[in-house]
Amino acid sequence: MRIEKDTVVSLNYELSDLTGKVMEKPSEPVSYLHGGYDGIFPMVEEKLHSQEVGYSCSVLMEPENTFGEYDSQLVRVEPRALFPDDVTVGMQFEGGEEGSDDAMIYTVTDIAEDKVVVDGNHPLAGVTLRFDCTVTEVRPATAEELSHGHVHGAHGHEH
Repeated sequence: MRIEKDTVVSLNYELSDLTGKVMEKPSEPVSYLHGGYDGIFPMVEEKLHSQEVGYSCSVLMEPENTFGEYDSQLVRVEPRALFPDDVTVGMQFEGGEEGSDDAMIYTVTDIAEDKVVVDGNHPLAGVTLRFDCTVTEVRPATAEELSHGHVHGAHGHEH
């Protein structure tokens, strides 16, 4: 079966930076709904379109095609009193600008006696990434998957 719109594609992949450092390599295949449902990087989806099980590829993606450029304005220094006593570097918190409905995830990057530094950038923002993958399965999407816009069951979303 060919990878076309409204098929479920399962693949093994490895995400690395330009130095070859592996950023992500799941032990199990992952699945996504093909055809513009935002389940995978658009450049990867484009490369996989019309391919079949067994197809392998490597896609080099600049930051604007993945998690965006690093934005130093998303780094904030906040009063320590706003955080729980057990705050540690790496913890994540939801936050946003006052008066805005847009919530962001901030990661704690540094802790001082009376201040906490948080960063709203994705951890891979500003990084050129290489996505290597091999297609392991292609199947028609179910009506429920199409109505929800994502894959259900093995390697997909569970409700």
